[in-house]
Amino acid sequence: MSYPEDFQFAKNFEVGSYQVHPHGAIRLSSLADLLQEIAWRHADSGDFGRNLLANQQMWVLSRLEINMIEPPKWGDQLQIFTGGRGAEKLFAFREFLVWDKNQRPIARAMSSWLLLNSETKRIQRPESVLPAELFDPNKKPTWIPQKLELAGEKINEETIRVQNSDLDLYQHVNNTSYIRWVENLLAELSFFPKQIKINYLSECLAGDLVNLSLFQFGDRYLISGTSSEKIVFLAQV
Repeated sequence: MSYPEDFQFAKNFEVGSYQVHPHGAIRLSSLADLLQEIAWRHADSGDFGRNLLANQQMWVLSRLEINMIEPPKWGDQLQIFTGGRGAEKLFAFREFLVWDKNQRPIARAMSSWLLLNSETKRIQRPESVLPAELFDPNKKPTWIPQKLELAGEKINEETIRVQNSDLDLYQHVNNTSYIRWVENLLAELSFFPKQIKINYLSECLAGDLVNLSLFQFGDRYLISGTSSEKIVFLAQV
């Protein structure tokens, strides 16, 4: 099967009523859920997904950037593509493309991943498990998710407790839960972002208290999450 732009895997989705915000468009966190799902489906199809757990290995999302060109709405039919975009040092890159029913690009995303030993949390080289034809270690994409730096004036903050519904298969806060926290904080300003850049810096577990701080820097907002005096994530919208 042939895919656009050298993507390697595709899956169709329909936007559900539970995935949209009060203005009727899909939430960033809901789109991130779909991206996470297709990433796992692709990895499982190539034997570099959940089967790695048997070898005490796991993928951890390090950075993610999503850009919705035209946010889809409830009932819209989507076709999402994904594919490996090479590796650099310890990072493996995965890109996403979202089409509407007329095959128009309506969203793009790029992500960088780390391969960890699930017991020691030591980082391992991604090419040790990745097929070279999908993730060429000698290539890297022109679009690389950036490292974020905290800046601006603090304009709001709140503290939340990690709930069971925030957790993933590994008993850590799921990457999409952080995005949902960001959306909830921004919704107090009646702001529903179409783009996000997020760095995942440390793990959070059930019961952890996380202080969310909102900063304004020019026409951008930056959000930090801290727990036990360490930054667990940074986001920019």
